[in-house]
Amino acid sequence: MSEQTDEISQVQDEQVEDEQREVEPSLDADHDADDEADDEVGDDSDDQAEGDAEGASGGKGSRIDALEAEGDIAADYLEELLDIADLDGDLDIDVDGDRAAVSIVGAELTQLVGGKGEVLEALQELTRLAVYRETGERSRLMLDISGYRAEKRAQLERLAEETVARVKESGEPAPLEPMSPFERKVVHDAVAALGLSSESEGVDPRRFVVVLP
Repeated sequence: MSEQTDEISQVQDEQVEDEQREVEPSLDADHDADDEADDEVGDDSDDQAEGDAEGASGGKGSRIDALEAEGDIAADYLEELLDIADLDGDLDIDVDGDRAAVSIVGAELTQLVGGKGEVLEALQELTRLAVYRETGERSRLMLDISGYRAEKRAQLERLAEETVARVKESGEPAPLEPMSPFERKVVHDAVAALGLSSESEGVDPRRFVVVLP
């Protein structure tokens, strides 16, 4: 197992070096900033405006086709990575809202997730770069491995329910533990669905959500 993990780390390092040479120097900074904006609550209007513009120029069908193409490129990249590392896993491709979604299922691949999802995040970024290299367009593709994100989403939604109930009873704001952009977005959405509002405070990696009365 440790040999497989070392091999994956080596593949990741080599891929990062290769792809960083091919991508404009400003891509990483723009990519991180845009992802932060996409994942934080309050940017739905920007995403909607982007979607409307795309719809006017090419139609909803063309946008879905483009996202499906992203999923295919990502799946090819991940399949090659699994082969190199001699790991098993099936690939599921889907479209989730306005982003492509790829899941590696059918195998226990905790070494590709990491203790707190850090390896998964790195693989997601590499996969997005692989899509960019083929399409020339920034990707917001979401990667899940062994159901980690799905399980995390369910946990965060339960946390949001408990926190909203506590805030409604006390009338006081409730800060949560620091979270990743993905986790904060899930909490923001869940809190809004339950009728309250929330905001993010602090600076990454200690940025956290505050549920408001």
